[in-house]
Amino acid sequence: MADSSKLVIRNIGQILSGKLEAPILDGDCVVAVGGRIADFGDAKDLDTDRADMIVDAKGVTLAPGLIDSHVHPVIGDYTPRQQQINWIDSCLHGGVTSMISAGEVHAPGRPKDIVGLKAFAIASQRFYENFRPSGVKMHAGAPVLEQGMVESDFKDLADAGVTLLGEVGLGSVKTGETAAQMVKWARKYGIQSTIHTGGPSIPGSGLIDKDVVLEADADIIGHINGGHTALPDDQITCLCESCLRGIEIVHNGNERAGLLAMRTAFELGQPERIILGTDSPAGSGVQPLGILRMIAMLSSLGDIPPEIAFCFATGNTARMRDLDTGMIEVGKSADFILIDMAQHAPGKDMLESIHQGNLPGVGMTVIDGVVRSARSRNTPPATRLPQIVEPD
Repeated sequence: MADSSKLVIRNIGQILSGKLEAPILDGDCVVAVGGRIADFGDAKDLDTDRADMIVDAKGVTLAPGLIDSHVHPVIGDYTPRQQQINWIDSCLHGGVTSMISAGEVHAPGRPKDIVGLKAFAIASQRFYENFRPSGVKMHAGAPVLEQGMVESDFKDLADAGVTLLGEVGLGSVKTGETAAQMVKWARKYGIQSTIHTGGPSIPGSGLIDKDVVLEADADIIGHINGGHTALPDDQITCLCESCLRGIEIVHNGNERAGLLAMRTAFELGQPERIILGTDSPAGSGVQPLGILRMIAMLSSLGDIPPEIAFCFATGNTARMRDLDTGMIEVGKSADFILIDMAQHAPGKDMLESIHQGNLPGVGMTVIDGVVRSARSRNTPPATRLPQIVEPD
């Protein structure tokens, strides 16, 4: 579709905003022009003329595309960790339209010398800047910190377009003091940081406990529920209480610890800190439905409204990561999923069904105003499916 192309999605049953302050919006129509949200609300009040594409939502729910805050890509749509191809495309079929790299650590022979690690990070950033598997926005090029890095290395990375650090603690930098200095250098040059939290995940990694996490002061407390092994409960609550950094809960972690972290954030009156990831590919594999499963788990077992849980995987992450997606807001990227209650699922409607722990069915994904997939091959089949119709 051309840059000025117009997409109209009409007959929407409900709109999830991605915003905690108003998670459900009024309206039955969204208009996108040039890949960005131009307007939303009631169709009768919007300019829906001269559309290049029209989607009849058939009464299903429209939500922002999901954001996976913690993945480990390597190159293209292939992961040597699990010898799996098209894993990103599979996640698209689970409603994920954006991903954030926490380090390209599974690359065979990953360079650990400073020249090599900088070159690899820059190359990784370029890989996914130039190639978007199935249209998914992969924010990659996240170097793993190694001993001997100096301030100028972070400036070099930033000047070359790198905006992320890989998980602090996956490399040779494992003490709070050294990590804190490097995190400060990264922040100075606009590079956001995530720290590994919990026990070792793979050979070569190590325990990162609350004291190291707090001293390092990274922007995101990566997989606070462990990747895979969580810290003791008192350390998890201490991390939530002792700083204002992002609280990342992942699929490939301890579910009970994830619920503890979420409840603690709510008790502190800080649900905006909660973001979701899968921490895949990993030893547990790839979870195409991992973010949807986290939404259903946190809503059902944590007893929070599902429309709030959706915010963890959309607007919360977008705000924390400074992304132009994840919210239904004029000017944001037109990244959507159209979802409905799964066929024969319990519950009076989709949100109630999710609150009971069930997954919805994904009927369509849209990225930058372009339809990227129709009925998901991975979710349970949706009761109703949106349909592309000929422009009026």
